[in-house]
Amino acid sequence: MATKPKKKNPRLASGRKRARQDVKLNAANSSLRSKYRTAVKNVEKAVVAGDKDKATELFAKMQKVVDTIADKGIFHKNKAARDKSRLSAKVKTLATAAA
Repeated sequence: MATKPKKKNPRLASGRKRARQDVKLNAANSSLRSKYRTAVKNVEKAVVAGDKDKATELFAKMQKVVDTIADKGIFHKNKAARDKSRLSAKVKTLATAAA
């Protein structure tokens, strides 16, 4: 069984500080990444359920979340734009199908 080699502790004080900061940053980024995915998933669930009003409302909230996270650089701006575009199309088809 192959195990990961144990990470060595940095010798320099600046390296140790960087390692401490990385732990905090990683936790914050993971949380935001999860928030992004949840927002997208909620809109997709509403679209599948066929709930036009809920999908539209959740899409508006999702756009805000996606934009902030793309601005912070956690996901690439193009990925954010792609996700918004695809979900927008799904919500629109749902709205036209209901009308």
